[in-house]
Amino acid sequence: MALKIIDHGTKEYQQMVKLRDDILRKPLGLSFSPEELENEKSNLMIGAFEDGNILGCAMLVEENSRVVKLRQMAVLNALQGKGIGRALMQFAENLARDHGYRVLTMHARKNAVGFYEKMGYTVKGDEFMEVSIPHYEMEKQL
Repeated sequence: MALKIIDHGTKEYQQMVKLRDDILRKPLGLSFSPEELENEKSNLMIGAFEDGNILGCAMLVEENSRVVKLRQMAVLNALQGKGIGRALMQFAENLARDHGYRVLTMHARKNAVGFYEKMGYTVKGDEFMEVSIPHYEMEKQL
């Protein structure tokens, strides 16, 4: 498995959009708008690949010079629990540190909180609704 940065607009980016759409959006009856995808140009996008096929992905979005937010983390359903998410998170944290960030934050879906807690993240605040499902804000000092 290869972990790498994905450039906006590339074939790999198109695979990333499809994966996020299949795993995160379609099950909720949602889809991406062209504007949403256009606004991703300045984000740091990462993916896990094998034989040119995407296995998982995530995105880092700058909140300020110290804080970066993890968004759109997704792993193929058939491969969840096989270490791909853990590898992506470690890669994302290393990239965030390399870019000078001190805190990684996220809005974690309620069903993923346990995964992030195992990775050292803590819940900050109460449950809230986002994209029609329960989430928690979580963060980790880098």
